[in-house]
Amino acid sequence: MPEPTRPFPANRAFVVQLRAGAAESEIRHAGRVEHLTSGEAARFDGEDALWAFVDGVLIEVAESSAAKREEQDP
Repeated sequence: MPEPTRPFPANRAFVVQLRAGAAESEIRHAGRVEHLTSGEAARFDGEDALWAFVDGVLIEVAESSAAKREEQDP
């Protein structure tokens, strides 16, 4: 039986901690991000680095999920 679809699966959850800065613009662009399921974390100094980390983890999650499905249904 297929697993029900959850709108917010835990393997797609992240925590973003923003670094306090002297200017408001700095606050939005630097900090730390952590993937809750794997514990993988990274520091970022710009929005591009933040989204690159998130995208990379989500690609790994998708590939891992696909591999598990293939193992279950060869």
